[in-house]
Amino acid sequence: MRRQFLSLIAAAALTVGSAVSAKAQEITVYAAASMTDALEAIAAPLRAKGVAAKFSFGSSSTLARQIENGAPADLFVSADEEWMNYLATRNLIVPDSRKTFAGNDLVLIAPADKPTKIEISRSTDFAALLGPQGRIATGDPAHVPVGRYAKAALENLGHWNAIGNRIAGAENVRVALTLVERGEAPFGIVYGTDAKSSPRVAVVGMFPAGSYPPVTYPAAIVAKRDAKPVRDFIAFLSSAEGKAILQRFGFSTPN
Repeated sequence: MRRQFLSLIAAAALTVGSAVSAKAQEITVYAAASMTDALEAIAAPLRAKGVAAKFSFGSSSTLARQIENGAPADLFVSADEEWMNYLATRNLIVPDSRKTFAGNDLVLIAPADKPTKIEISRSTDFAALLGPQGRIATGDPAHVPVGRYAKAALENLGHWNAIGNRIAGAENVRVALTLVERGEAPFGIVYGTDAKSSPRVAVVGMFPAGSYPPVTYPAAIVAKRDAKPVRDFIAFLSSAEGKAILQRFGFSTPN
């Protein structure tokens, strides 16, 4: 009986020790909204490896400013290089940890019950497609990455002056997606991965390669938050297993 009692105590101590260890491995990841599904899927195998991630998803611009203001993030994942540069110039990331690990495409979507195919070019008549009241949902071009990419594409194709005032600027790409899902906007400009995530929208057009800057996702450790679990998370993003998960959700490997 005494031997059994001591074994139970040892087992309990081991359990408590494991819980403490797991808690010590928890990291906080601030990530672009378009990465929501993929990073939540990536969290499962990482948890099995001893790294427990909790996420805060939103616009890269909002998250970068929160980090600037002292938010307790360990890792930042941006949907463009500009907002990562914003933190880098303020010495708010660990420079040698920065890694661009994924890419994406820019697409035009419509509600799934209106899947008209549109060839996007300089001759596309967006004003006619929108009608007198319709608007295009995307991120706010003033600061949200997807909105910046959308504006660049429309400018390069010669459409911004005609329909720039018809943009419904959302706080992040997932909000823009929701506006189209609900039929509150007849069209939206989002990433291909976001379109893939929703059965309630259909991709009706692809923006030509070269009409907008490459969509890339850099990750970096926040200054003064460098630790092995955070390094392990970044390393996993570029591992064969991590790449396979990202590709499953439609992300590409950047050049």
